[in-house]
Amino acid sequence: MSEALLAVDRLSVVFRDTGLFQGNKTTVAVDDVSFELPSEPTLVTIVGESGSGKSTLARTILGLQRSASGTVRYRNRDLSGFRGADWHAFRREVQPVFQDPYATYNPFYRIDRVLKVLVRKFALASNDSDAEALIEDALRAVDLRPQDVLGRYPHQLSGGERQRVMLARVYMMKPKLIVADEPISMIDAALRALFLNILLDFRDQGISSIFITHNLATAYYLGGRIMVMCRGRMIEYGDMDQVVLHPSHPYTQLLIDSVPSHNPHHRWQEERSEYAVDASEFVFSEQACVFEARCPHAMDICHHQRPPFVTAATKASQQSACFLYHDEYRPDQA
Repeated sequence: MSEALLAVDRLSVVFRDTGLFQGNKTTVAVDDVSFELPSEPTLVTIVGESGSGKSTLARTILGLQRSASGTVRYRNRDLSGFRGADWHAFRREVQPVFQDPYATYNPFYRIDRVLKVLVRKFALASNDSDAEALIEDALRAVDLRPQDVLGRYPHQLSGGERQRVMLARVYMMKPKLIVADEPISMIDAALRALFLNILLDFRDQGISSIFITHNLATAYYLGGRIMVMCRGRMIEYGDMDQVVLHPSHPYTQLLIDSVPSHNPHHRWQEERSEYAVDASEFVFSEQACVFEARCPHAMDICHHQRPPFVTAATKASQQSACFLYHDEYRPDQA
């Protein structure tokens, strides 16, 4: 069995607010999360509402955020032990795509410089002619015409064009892993499918991706595997079709129920479950199930003990952190 490309083991991230009027308040942004990406090209989508810890998890995987406990291992090496040369190699193989494409550019420099600096820094071409050919090839790979992009400033491009330039930058690097944090939330609907199709093309070329979104329809379009997060915890993980079509955890079920119907004769308000997700109403306890206060199936044990990750009833490759799927606690086994 080949080693994992990426292994996240019991990772927790805690933020401490020591402001004058805050006391010593702590917020657990990522809570005991574990998962792996195999060495073969894989697409994993992380879904959850705002505040579920998705972006913090992404930043920790990228080495931009320190963890409180647990490890992130890339090719069996712990990121906490990386030094200068290690980080340079890591940045070469693990590339981010962030939510706001404009914030990643220096507005005083043309797009040409953004791409040429990358070529020089990582020695991607041996001469200027090869560098220009590489840049033009990368732009065409993300459906951009070089003559429409090169020579222009970031503010002269649309949001979709800026985001695709970032993908062209990634394409030039030929990384092993892309970490994309809500990359389509600021581009129009017409370009979203194009962006997603580029990620699928990258996978076919041997590049794995971690795609972060709050949109279940987007997640389902990409396929692959899906991780559902709630209040910093991973609560369900498995094959996309299995999780979306046969959700095991009540929170996943309610997330899916909360998606508006595309049928104009079935209004969202009429179909919305009485338990539909509303983060502002959550009552949270570190010693309990993360969803026990809103769960329609909550049992006594859910209020004072974290549920273990167990194999879901629908398929062996699907796991859920829920007592409903633990034989000892199922109501029908009582």
